[in-house]
Order: sequence, then structure tokens, then C-alpha cells
Amino acid sequence: MSRATDVPESRWEFDPRSWPRDDCVALGADLEPGTVLAAYRAGAFPMPIDGVEPMAWWSPMERGVLRPGDLQVSRSLRKSCRRYQITVDRDFDAVVQGCADPSRPGAWIDEQVAEAYGRLHRLGWAHSVETRDADGTLVGGLYGLAIGGLFAGESMFHRATDASKVALVGLVDLLDDEHASRRLVDVQWRTTHLATLGIATVPRRRYLRTLRGLLDVPLPAVWG
Repeated sequence: MSRATDVPESRWEFDPRSWPRDDCVALGADLEPGTVLAAYRAGAFPMPIDGVEPMAWWSPMERGVLRPGDLQVSRSLRKSCRRYQITVDRDFDAVVQGCADPSRPGAWIDEQVAEAYGRLHRLGWAHSVETRDADGTLVGGLYGLAIGGLFAGESMFHRATDASKVALVGLVDLLDDEHASRRLVDVQWRTTHLATLGIATVPRRRYLRTLRGLLDVPLPAVWG
């Protein structure tokens, strides 16, 4: 697996002090690797809006987050975990394509977003956790960015029962090390689906304060 490499700094600045009290905090900039990383380090992430070029940037007033130790795994989900296999970074592009499937409700990943995260993957910053059935077929997964103690989850998908949830369990297993108490999974917004897994919400101000202490935490061994 590739290790993260340095990228040129962005010419754009993300300053939380200037952000409005709204989930969408900025418009414009670009999707160069340095820009995307600068956004995440400041507490924002890109997500397109129809008619806005090139990008909208978001920092929800109520952020969905998961402390690895707070993951809730039901009895039925444990059974599913035994039924599937987990792989890491074996097929990043296929996971992004699964998440971008336009037939999915609320699909938002367009070609420019997929290309941007593909570049970040090749540079060692973006990663996928894949769920496979017994014959190795990809049936679900998630992807996101690993920056210090932060795993910024972008999207997840499933083609079989519980396959996306199993990918999240697999991710948390990767984060379970001596620094686990200092790690955080950012899921952007808390949904009904995610709430059953232990995802909580924190106000933006608290998230940004927490973020400052995450960036210098060593990466988990799988990506360190």
C-alpha cells in the first residue's frame, strides 16, 4: 500500500473564522490535492451543488462523528462480519464507482470528484475498505482520507445485506491501536442508518477544536 507523499500547498485558504453559520461555508477554489487536504485540515470537505463551479465546501453545524470505541455492533451485524471478507486499498476506484452509482438515492459523486480522490489515492492519502463475499466479489465498501488521527469518510455503498456496515467495522478494526482513543471517524452528517452504529453529532465549534488535536497523531499501521 502506498504511503502518503507531500503535495504542493494550495493557493486557497480555508479559514473557519470567516465561515457563515451554515453547513455550506464556501464556493469555488479547485480540487487539487493540496486544496482538498487543506480543506480537511481546516474542517471542511467538498461536495458539488448543481450549477456551482467548480465546487461547494461544507462544514456542517452539527457534525456526524464516530469514536472508534463507540461503534455499536449488533448480534446480526457480527454474523454478517463472519460472512464477508475485508480488504484494504485493493480496488479503490471500484469502491468510488459503487458509491457514485447514479441509481442510488442522493448520489452526488461526479466525475471530477472521483478523479480528485483517485489522485489522492495514488498519492497515498485516500483509502478504501472493501467488503467481499466468499468468492471475492466486491459487495460493498467505503472510502475516505486518512490524515493523522482523522479518517474523513466520504461515502459508502452496499450490494448485499450489511456490506457497508461491515466495511465500517473493518475500518474501526484498522484504527484499533495504541492511539485509538485519539482517533476519530468523520462521517459528515449523522443519518438514521449511521445512528444505529453509534455515530454521534457534535457542534462545529467542538469538532474544529477536536480536529486540532488529531492531525499530529500517527497514522494507523496499515497506512503509516
